[in-house]
Amino acid sequence: MTHAPMAPTLEFEGTTPYEDYVRAEVLTNLQKPLSDDPGEMVFLVTTQVMELWFTVVVHEWETAARALREDELPVALAALKRSTYELAALNSSWEPLGHLTPAQFNSYRAALGEASGFQSATYRRLEFLLGEKSPAMLVPYRGAPRVHAELEKALHAPGLYDEALAWLARRGHAIPAAVLDRDLTTRYAGDPAVEDVWHRVYAGDENAEECRLGEALTEVAELVWRWRNDHLVATRRAMGAKVGSGGSAGVAWLEKRAGKHVFPELWTARSRV
Repeated sequence: MTHAPMAPTLEFEGTTPYEDYVRAEVLTNLQKPLSDDPGEMVFLVTTQVMELWFTVVVHEWETAARALREDELPVALAALKRSTYELAALNSSWEPLGHLTPAQFNSYRAALGEASGFQSATYRRLEFLLGEKSPAMLVPYRGAPRVHAELEKALHAPGLYDEALAWLARRGHAIPAAVLDRDLTTRYAGDPAVEDVWHRVYAGDENAEECRLGEALTEVAELVWRWRNDHLVATRRAMGAKVGSGGSAGVAWLEKRAGKHVFPELWTARSRV
């Protein structure tokens, strides 16, 4: 006996279960272009998509940091692995913006006013988790008490790499006390003794848990570097060397950022293996 294929449910008392779960109507009504240029809608949606990916990546890295703190390495590695797929999707978000001509960008740039991606609170949390910290980065949020309080908490909390180094220390590796007890509100700058630890890790068993963690963090760091470079190229293509949105130095500032790697000793230690 054959059975007829089941048809999808078409009638609901209220909104569809899909709408109740995804809130698609909310998402698709958040766009309020300020110019008549059709390209602004692309810029606005792409930027909002980036914000959603920032939220997911922050969630993954906070999960990984907490798991490392609780010595649950498999949970941390799983979260880091998921974040690499999400970072790849985030990086691909530059595609719609990466081919703008100066004229196309200028046609709606005035609508941005003083708005800049530099002001994104969620991206700031992402940077703090990478160890890119400075109390000065809280200044733009003084007018938003809830956001300011969340970022201030994140500023004082250990970042992803801080938790990784603390995990290594608990495993018996010689992470200096000065690194473990450092001022968490400042940018992580690297330490020769930490490079020594990663050198020993990579010179040893490649299947060891320490090496697996190092590679997971390196994959994250590489994708962050690619994000910064894609941002640089898209900005250079759209506006050249002009002053950036919100009064930033534009390309010059992005070039400086693109030249830096997060989790620095994971890169420098490779030269010694």
